Amino acid sequence: MDLTIRELKPALKRGLRNRCPNCGEGRILSGYLKVAPECTVCGQSFAAQRADDGPAYLTVLIGCHVGGFLLHGLFVHTDLSPLQNATITGSVVTLVSLALLPRFKGAMIAWQWASRLHGF
Repeated sequence: MDLTIRELKPALKRGLRNRCPNCGEGRILSGYLKVAPECTVCGQSFAAQRADDGPAYLTVLIGCHVGGFLLHGLFVHTDLSPLQNATITGSVVTLVSLALLPRFKGAMIAWQWASRLHGF
């Protein structure tokens, strides 16, 4: 059994970039959110990953904070109509969510790998 120390910080950085937490070269995700069966470079298997709802929770947490601050700023500092405020805020939150979700999923898988959770 391999018990070498796995550094968390480099693994998380690699996961945020959708890279293999082991080698940093291969990809964790084969699609937008579909996890690759294994790294194409080092062969690290990702079958044990269990990201579940963690990435979605973190995405909603960050996205709603961005949206709340943006909505407040638009309401206080502009004379936009409520429909314009909602359109701008909704668009920004949607883009932020689409950008963050795969990154958080990669980071969650990298964290599991570094912590040797779920059979990694």
